[in-house]
Amino acid sequence: MQCNLSAGGGLCLRKQNLKLLSLSGNRVLRCNVVAKPKSRNNLVTRLDGQESSSLFLLCSRHKSRFQANATTGQPEAFDPKSKLNSFRDSLDAFYRFSRPHTVIGTVLSILSVSFLAVEKVSDISPLLFTGILEAVVAALMMNIYIVGLNQLSDVEIDKVNKPYLPLASGEYSVKIGIAIVASFFIMSFWLGWIVGSWPLFWALFVSFILGTAYSINLPLLRWKRFALVAAMCILAVRAIIVQIAFYLHIQTHVFGRPVMFTRPLIFATAFMSFFSVVIALFKDIPDIEGDKIFGIRSFSVTLGQKRVFWTCVSLLQMAYAVAILVGATSPFIWSKFISVVGHVILATTLWTRAKSVDLSSKTEITSCYMFIWKLFYAEYLLLPFLK
Repeated sequence: MQCNLSAGGGLCLRKQNLKLLSLSGNRVLRCNVVAKPKSRNNLVTRLDGQESSSLFLLCSRHKSRFQANATTGQPEAFDPKSKLNSFRDSLDAFYRFSRPHTVIGTVLSILSVSFLAVEKVSDISPLLFTGILEAVVAALMMNIYIVGLNQLSDVEIDKVNKPYLPLASGEYSVKIGIAIVASFFIMSFWLGWIVGSWPLFWALFVSFILGTAYSINLPLLRWKRFALVAAMCILAVRAIIVQIAFYLHIQTHVFGRPVMFTRPLIFATAFMSFFSVVIALFKDIPDIEGDKIFGIRSFSVTLGQKRVFWTCVSLLQMAYAVAILVGATSPFIWSKFISVVGHVILATTLWTRAKSVDLSSKTEITSCYMFIWKLFYAEYLLLPFLK
């Protein structure tokens, strides 16, 4: 077996020149190189313009594994940390692909709503936590399907608005994105079916329908192009389906009790309707540049960033005011105190933060949007205390 490297044929390898060596327990391929040092064809010009007779030959399929110096014949061992780094990079890419702020919101909302169905201390049992786990895992899988499909549909837009996402940055190919989305879609419905809870299954099904219609670019679909319809999709999933369906999953499937709409459940649904509208409006404020380019007629595009920003702040302040009044009417002192004080703190924090935002800075607007999600999380921590 012969091979020539370089146009001048200055480097020749023969079968007998290839030997297997063992270094530190690893088998590596040693390349005995026959070179003609007196020929200028064998001199390598370095980046600094000088010439060197050290030639490097890659002796494996992967360039990063082994490199042999043609002068010394000694290979350089592969750094074992590179595999760990590669694994970490893969986890980081999937973390960004899953849109972690929505994952946290899904987990907290299901936990909070599930505890609204608890009527007595004995309800807090392994049965309850099993039911919560079933709901959380199935919902997270559907959540990843929805956010993944949205990224697949918005690759070009995200190159402008969110270039750090794996599909937009090129870390994931479209085929990998499709494989992930399809896998989580199948696993979500499979789990929802084998659990045997109709409220859980219908929550997954309706979320699938609305999430698909919101993103996918097909005739009569891609509802995100229409600001009002897009807001209604997010409201339906985040405010209505999450509150009612997952509450009924615990109430009827886990506890075996009849359907009952309690005061805390009605308040949670109404309050989160406000919050969901705010999230639907606010999420488009930092994305106005890409939305204009690709014809997405969001409220931020049609009305302007400043008007939409302060509308969102006003809606949340109204919701907090109602929450304070509802909390003040609770017959339980501890519930009254936690609800009133908690919502006063959240309303004050929101107002202080809003006044400090520079609306000309995309970075600050994006940071404020993530702050809105933190308020969303905080609300779900307060809901179980409303009685």
